[in-house]
Order: sequence, then C-alpha cells, then structure tokens
Amino acid sequence: MEAVAWLCGARLLLLLLPFRWLAPRLGQAMSESPAQITEPERKLALRVSWAVQAVARNLPLGFVCLPQAIAAKWMLQRRQLATTLYLGVGRPEDAALTAHAWLRAGDNILTGREASLQHTTIAWFGDK
Repeated sequence: MEAVAWLCGARLLLLLLPFRWLAPRLGQAMSESPAQITEPERKLALRVSWAVQAVARNLPLGFVCLPQAIAAKWMLQRRQLATTLYLGVGRPEDAALTAHAWLRAGDNILTGREASLQHTTIAWFGDK
C-alpha cells in the first residue's frame, strides 16, 4: 500500500509542479550516495524496488520510470537509506530523443535498470 501511495503522489506532483520545484526534494544535485551499503540495507532496497515495480506493473495508471524512481527514493529516505536518482537522455538509431530515470542504492540499480544502459546521464540527485 505504501508503494501505491508514493507512486500516486509522485505522479501527481510531476503533473502539477514544474520539475525545478520538485528537484530540490530529490536530493543534492550532482551529488552521489555511497557506493557501498550493508547487506541488511541491500535487502531493504531490493524489497522496496520489488514493491514499487510490482505496483507500477499491475496498476493501469502508467507509472513510468521517473515516478518509480521518485517513489522508491522517498520510501528509502524514510528508512534513512541513501540513494542516487539519475536522469539521462538517449537517442536510439533512427528514433527521437528519449529520457529515462533510474535509482541506485549502493551498487544496485533499483528501478529502470535495463534502459539505463542506453542513456547518457545528464543529472543526478544524491543523499549523503
């Protein structure tokens, strides 16, 4: 239920607010979280990742990469686990420019892993 609430809240904020107002609540710009986390923190991060992705996959509300990354980030911030949210752009062959967001905790990419490899990072927001 928590993942549903955070996903809906993130999507609503993205629809209503300019991104420049939301960005400061995502972490410190151009700062990264630690690359190493403990095993209990890794398990927690993977549980939150699973919950967010399961809700996004099963609700017909169109929760794309950015609301997923924001929801997981805020859920983990509540649990004092530092993460980094990345924003990237890419241009597949013969296609329009695409944007993507993904979230990392330690060395685990929690949301948006597959598409992150085809995108160049342009901004990131990390917790200390």
